[in-house]
Parts: sequence; structure tokens; C-alpha cells
Amino acid sequence: MKRYLKLTFDNGQTALATRVEQQGELPNAFEEIGLGGSRPVLVIVGGASNISEADFLRIQRLFVEVLAPIAETLGAYVVDGGTDAGIMRMMGAARTQIGAKFALVGVTPESKVALPNHSETGADLIPLEPNHTHFVLVPGNDWGDESPWISCVATMLANDAPSVTVLLNGGEITFKDAFCSVDSGRLVIVIAGSGRTADILADALRGKATDERAKKLAKSGTLQYIDLIDIDKGVEDLGKVIKVLLSN
Repeated sequence: MKRYLKLTFDNGQTALATRVEQQGELPNAFEEIGLGGSRPVLVIVGGASNISEADFLRIQRLFVEVLAPIAETLGAYVVDGGTDAGIMRMMGAARTQIGAKFALVGVTPESKVALPNHSETGADLIPLEPNHTHFVLVPGNDWGDESPWISCVATMLANDAPSVTVLLNGGEITFKDAFCSVDSGRLVIVIAGSGRTADILADALRGKATDERAKKLAKSGTLQYIDLIDIDKGVEDLGKVIKVLLSN
């Protein structure tokens, strides 16, 4: 099976993809698709298909006004789950909207996604987000199998540079994503007010936890939250925090 792929989407955008089976293959795989060096890395995890319209509108601004511009300014890599849904769609759209050039890397189980211009089709396959520049296709039969890979890809791409995870909204898999970042020592910025898992984790950080996983994550000392009650202040605060974390 060919490891290196060039993908062409219906919107005319192209992306480079690589297939890996073992984490030890990642350095060579990165080199094949033009990723390398030591750069700051911004990891985005959270809601995919079940973000409410109200939550979507609240958090969309963060991508266009904060996350994409900071990645562009710092020449950072951005790593997420790569599918055409939720926060990953927002990240891709924001990159295109501001005309950015930073590498946007989707990490996803190959068995769960539909590759453009490839014959594998199925009603249960999810399309890749067409504004991403790179994809790392990993093994796994279930959503969530990509979680440790997302964290590993981010750590390896950063090398000696700083990295940070931003967690917005989310469901069950987002807890797994959070644990993977915490286990790798990466700070997780939880966006309180973005809904679902993010709000459960923010409550835990405020000492109001009811979920045992949230309590454990809050005790790790590797989570902090930014509140979106005042959206303008939330945008400003997130921008300041991420810029400092990724510039050190």
C-alpha cells in the first residue's frame, strides 16, 4: 500500500497525506510530506458533529480572530482531527478566510474517513476537511483511536518548541483527547462557555465537578480555563494566553 498520497478536494484545494502504522514511523512520514523542523504547535480538540448552533456561533469567532491569526503570525503547526465537522471545519474555514499559509495537519483513522478521488466509499465514512494542508492517516477502527496519535504528532512536530492544546465543546472522545495531552505534559486551555465537555471541565476547575474524569483532569495541574461569558473579553484573553505560551 502506498504511504504517500496527494489529495485533491472538490474545492480545488490539495493536501499531502501519509499513512503510518507505528509511531516510530512518524519522523520519516513527516519528511515525506514536507513537515519538519521545530515549530510551535497548537492542538485543537473538541466538538465534531454535535455542536449546537448557538455554541457554534459563539466559538466561531475564536478561530477567525485568535487561533488562525496566531498560528499564522508564529508560523506554528496546527494539529486536529482533520474531518469536515465541528471545530475542525471551523479551523479549516478560518485558515482560508484569513488567507493564511500555516500547515494545518489532520490526524485521523484511515478506516473511518472518505478520501477524495479514491474509490473507497461508504455511508458511514466521514469526509476530510478540504482546507487542511496535510493529513496523517493512522490505524484504528473507532473514533477516539486517533487521540493518542494527535498528541504524539503534536509532540514530535514541536520537538523543542512549545505546544498547547485548546479544548472547545466536545463529547466523550474529547475527554480522551484531554488525557492524552495531559499525559504528554501539554497544557490544555479549556474554553468555558463553549458547551458540553469544555463546560464540565471548567466546572471541575472551579471545584464543582460531578464527573470523575473531570475531577482527575482538574487535579493534574495541566488544565486552565478561559471564560466566554463576555465573548469580547474571552477572545482577548485567549489571544494573550496562547501568544505567550507559544512564544516562550
